[in-house]
Amino acid sequence: MGEFNYGDIVRGEFDDRLLAHLQTVIGAKLRRNEPFFFTWRSDRSGGSGRDSVWVHGGASMVFTFRGSRPPQINRAWLEQLLQSANSPSGLQIVPEPAESDEPPQPPVG
Repeated sequence: MGEFNYGDIVRGEFDDRLLAHLQTVIGAKLRRNEPFFFTWRSDRSGGSGRDSVWVHGGASMVFTFRGSRPPQINRAWLEQLLQSANSPSGLQIVPEPAESDEPPQPPVG
């Protein structure tokens, strides 16, 4: 499990594969100077909850991957995550769709 750290305040744990896709989507939005909300379900001991952060160019973010190799990127998943990030409610994690017949994309990193 990798980590997404937002400043010194919020930390989310995600599978490295998902984290690589989130990093790509967040990077694309920020390169276009498009701030947005990012919301995810968090596992809280004793219950579950939700975290939401306002992602903008001045925010301090760290993506920490636990695996030694970058995962392959699923372009269909990237498109779905980007659509989510462009919606009024912001980026929310959606399930990974099956790989399409497109040629494999190089790993991120």
